[in-house]
Amino acid sequence: MTPQRPPEPIASRDNPRVKRLRRLVQDGGAYRREGVVWVEGDHLCRALLTRGWRPEAVVASPAGLAWVQTWQRTGALAPDVPVWLLTEALMAQLSPLESSSARVGCLAPVPPTQAVQAGVPTVVLDRLQDPGNVGSILRSAAAFGFRQVVALRGTAALWSPKVLRAGMGAHFGLALVEAVDVSCLADLQVPLLATSSHHGDWLHETRLPWPCAWLLGHEGQGVRSDLMAQAAQTVRVIQPGGEESLNVAAAAAICLHASAAAVFGGL
Repeated sequence: MTPQRPPEPIASRDNPRVKRLRRLVQDGGAYRREGVVWVEGDHLCRALLTRGWRPEAVVASPAGLAWVQTWQRTGALAPDVPVWLLTEALMAQLSPLESSSARVGCLAPVPPTQAVQAGVPTVVLDRLQDPGNVGSILRSAAAFGFRQVVALRGTAALWSPKVLRAGMGAHFGLALVEAVDVSCLADLQVPLLATSSHHGDWLHETRLPWPCAWLLGHEGQGVRSDLMAQAAQTVRVIQPGGEESLNVAAAAAICLHASAAAVFGGL
């Protein structure tokens, strides 16, 4: 049996490991250069470990060490994974979260850039800018059985800290492809579906194909016209309240649920 590695105390803000963590927290694109992503808080770390991911290291303050010991005791965390024990002050400087329950995190390796998978239920993000929207859509995609998310160039970084927090662990159960060109959509080999505020079939009345790929566009501009032209089907969401349009994350949840209900509604 592999012996448990004792925690490695770190007390200096000038420690190279602390500087690396600070870069990952402060720069949403730093994960691309570092090859790892900062995953903070018990919930996200447990989601990562439950999916079988192996962190490069676990970071905790003394107050967060109990979570690490629980993961080790249950076998969720391999005994040879390094544990860096930061002071409460250092951990507080790193964390943008107010809750003290966030005093634990993982450095997780970012998967290499994946090719688009064919025949897989997919969500395509076209230049979405708001990290909260992107993370929420990833969460809905995972909940409703969509296994792949393709982010076209100009979309917010999928592994940035804000998107990770909004995704609530969905990242670790999805195949994520980011910063790709529109031409890659031909590799999906499934029907493309798009929403419109002004034309198309009513979502609640139409038959939806499965698998499919939903196109979700920029918060202000929507799906670009050349992509809309590729859509096999355009649908509208009924809005009796009279609002001009829905938030893209809300529209995504409604549409993805409709797809899931059409296929899995009898379960």
